[in-house]
Amino acid sequence: MTPETCILIGAPVDSGKRRTGCLMGPDAYRTAGLADALRDLGHAVRDTGNLTVADHAADRDGDHPHARHQTIGWTTRLIAAAEQAMHDGMPIFLGGDHALSLGSVAGVTNYAASLGRPQFVLWLDAHADFHTPETSTSGNLHGTPLAYVTGRTGFDGFPTVQHPIPEERICILGLRSVDPEERAALNTTGIHRHDMREIDENGIAKPLAAFLDRVKSANGLLHVSLDVDFLDPVIAPAVGTTVPGGATIREAHLVMEMIHDSSLMSSLDLVELNPFLDERGRTAQVMVDLAASALGRRVFDRPTRAYS
Repeated sequence: MTPETCILIGAPVDSGKRRTGCLMGPDAYRTAGLADALRDLGHAVRDTGNLTVADHAADRDGDHPHARHQTIGWTTRLIAAAEQAMHDGMPIFLGGDHALSLGSVAGVTNYAASLGRPQFVLWLDAHADFHTPETSTSGNLHGTPLAYVTGRTGFDGFPTVQHPIPEERICILGLRSVDPEERAALNTTGIHRHDMREIDENGIAKPLAAFLDRVKSANGLLHVSLDVDFLDPVIAPAVGTTVPGGATIREAHLVMEMIHDSSLMSSLDLVELNPFLDERGRTAQVMVDLAASALGRRVFDRPTRAYS
């Protein structure tokens, strides 16, 4: 990968679920040294600060889904910010809960369409995030981004998805918590999905390599969405949706190094970091290290770090 202009976009979205704290995520990444890590790799870095939510109707106590109108406001703001940032470099969206990806993915896809190129999405997550507001029993909209960007119905009031992503252009790695409604819906799609049992049995490199080959063959752009809960909570505890049995630190770095080797990544989400739940910044630092791996850092370049 040649040096990039990395555009850091703080997206303190905290409306996608009821447990608050993700609004502190963008500044935690900054404090953990993300910009310096990327500059050390030869990339230019432009930090645009934190976005603010677009004007939206008021949410009322008891509204279902939770904070729907605020999430609509964030989606509107992020679509515009993402599309604009793609003209200037590689946007890195600093979350914020995973509801931010309703906007980030839709926005980068609009840009890809303007180039006449297909948009692909690599979803690194314990969850499928394929609910719609109609199927979600919790009403938590951080579980809906992939349904939204593929054009599923039920998102009344949200910006219209101008360019729905064909399902076969999406790959989910790390699944280990999928609701029955999502499972039934996923089984009717062409989404490539790989749960932790498959990864345990066959490794993580093979399905990822196959997906990256498809992106390359199609001359596609690749958006990578990295959720903290992709990782095992033993190494990344600062997330409100911990699910045991996630990716190890070595598996996660392998994924990121393979992404770098492919030279395909055109945009990145770092989502669901809740610093309130962290242990002395440990999870924020792990996520910064993973982002650096995706942008060129190798294991032998990484300093040994004690967290105690």
